[in-house]
Formats: sequence, structure tokens, C-alpha cells
Amino acid sequence: MLRKVKRSLLIVLLMASAVFLMSCKTKNAVDYGDSANWAYLPGTQTESQAVAVTDASVEETEGAEADDREADCFLICPTVYFGDETHHNMEMTDEETKANFLGALNMERGIYDGVCNMYAPYYRQASLSAYKLTAEEREPYMESAYQDIRAAFEYYMKHENNGRPIVLAGFSQGADMVLRLLKEYFDDDSYQNRLVAAYVIGAAVTEEDLKNYPQLKMAQTETDTGCIISFNSEAPEVNYSVLVPDTTLGINPLNWMTDSTEADASLNKGACFTDYTGNIKEEIPALCGAYLDEKRGTLKITGVTPEEYPPVLDIFESGIYHLYDYQFFYRNLQENVAVRMTQFLENSH
Repeated sequence: MLRKVKRSLLIVLLMASAVFLMSCKTKNAVDYGDSANWAYLPGTQTESQAVAVTDASVEETEGAEADDREADCFLICPTVYFGDETHHNMEMTDEETKANFLGALNMERGIYDGVCNMYAPYYRQASLSAYKLTAEEREPYMESAYQDIRAAFEYYMKHENNGRPIVLAGFSQGADMVLRLLKEYFDDDSYQNRLVAAYVIGAAVTEEDLKNYPQLKMAQTETDTGCIISFNSEAPEVNYSVLVPDTTLGINPLNWMTDSTEADASLNKGACFTDYTGNIKEEIPALCGAYLDEKRGTLKITGVTPEEYPPVLDIFESGIYHLYDYQFFYRNLQENVAVRMTQFLENSH
């Protein structure tokens, strides 16, 4: 009898806790109906403040107005909030970090905006300091960030998408958030059938992910659609990083192969180093080559050194080229987004 009473009391306490947590989430929920909570939102003042990027992108889309392309890109920002030992999620009132947020998005935007309308929510992302925690300790802060991404995505799908094809894209923490969206929503054909591709760059995708979520498909060629494009750049001698502690799956953005065939630097159509306005400050064709590591699955970079391209952030060891994932392969990625979009539209007609 006492055991039953204790069990009943435990259930009541758990239910009360759940109700309390839900009420907290509701009270603190971000209103994505407010354009101020979007870094990019076509047709709004928010969008007009975002800087048009590379000269090539501008040339391709000259005369285009917001929301007139056939597809959308839902772009999720990487980590720009540093935090500290007691602050592991950004606040939406942090205007300084939000300015960096917009700048980081601008650095990537030119890869996608030649063929896509751009959508990018502000969200209470996990801090850089959270990456110094163990994966288990970090997860509550990542999940908290994802609650905002989920809310923004649901708002976008209900009010903005209007049936258009979707490119999901993110780098680093943004890539992790994209992977979470794929796991939660894209087992539904009404979502999956709109997916041009998901650029999950700078985050690990594992065999276990594919086993547990059958809707996840890794790209095998440069024209596959409805799939994941992922890679994590590092020097040949590296055998560990906080983002890929063990193994990952990936594709080589130079030869679009998934084995260890080395791609020569001549296949690199242009490394582009962009600033916070999105302008290309330096472009270097044939900067580096690359091959996929047979064991780790990471992208091993040839032709450059860790001294030339240091990790910058103290959470990474020398030889981790994480911050250059997009920049080393900028033109190849830009071209690939257009190629996959063309293939998707051809398949749809």
C-alpha cells in the first residue's frame, strides 16, 4: 500500500514539474510572428537590413525582389555567443551578440541566396562556453536552443513557405540544429518531398543517426536531392575534435565522392574569405585539396598548414580547420546549391 502511495505521489510530482516547465517555456517563448526576431525575413525591414553578398551572387540575382525565387533557404547561425561559466544560452535581448549573429550569417549567405529566398531566425543559441562541458552536460543548453529553432521553423512552414522547396543549411551549432529538424520533422513526406538538400556542415552525422532516423540520407553524388551534405575539415594528423570525437559521415566538396579518393587543389573553384557584411575580402582559387579519412570520416585538407589557418577558438586544437569549412570551399558549395536546386526542380516537373 505504501509503495502505491509513493508511486502515486511521484507521478503527481512529475506531472506538476512537467506543467511548470511547459508554463515556463510558454511564458518565455520567442514570438516569431515579430519580424524583429528574424535576422532574415523576406519582404520586411529586417531583410532590407541584411547585406547582399558576393558580386557573383548579386550578378546572378540582379533585379530579383525578395520572395520571388522558386525555393527557400532556412539558414541557422553558428555559435557567436561566448557566454561564461554561468551563462550557456544567449538572451534575445543581447543586441551586441545579435549583431554578430547577423554578421556570421552574412558570411555564409552568398552560398545560398543566388537561388533561394533567405530565412534565418535569431535564437537563444548555446554558448561557446557550453562546448567546454561534456556532451551530456552540454545537451540541456543545446536542447533549449532547439526549442527556439523548432518554433521558428514551425512559424516559417505555416506562414512563409507556401509549398516551396526548401534548402536547410547550417554551420557548426547551426548544422546541429538542422540535423535535429531533420530527425523531428522529415519522416513526414509532406516535409521530405520539399527538401532540396540539407547542408549539415561542421557537425557530425553518424551511422547511428541514419539507423535511428531512416529519413536521413547522405549525399552520394553532386546531384542527389533530399539528402544531407556534410563534412568536417581538419589536418591529416588530427585524430580528435570536440565536434567529431569518434567518427562521422561525409562527402568531399571538391570531387563529390564519399570514399577516400583525393581531390587535387585544381578542383577547388575558389576559397572565399568573407567579412561580416558578406563581402569577399579575398578569393583564392585552388587553395587546397581534400580527401575523406577512411576511419574518422572527416575531410582531410591538403596544401595548407595549421600555422597558416589556425583554429582561433581555444576549444579546438591546432589542425582543426572548423572555422574554414565554408570558406575553403565557398565557390564549390555555391555552385552545388544551384546544381541540386536545378535537379530538384527537374525531378518535380
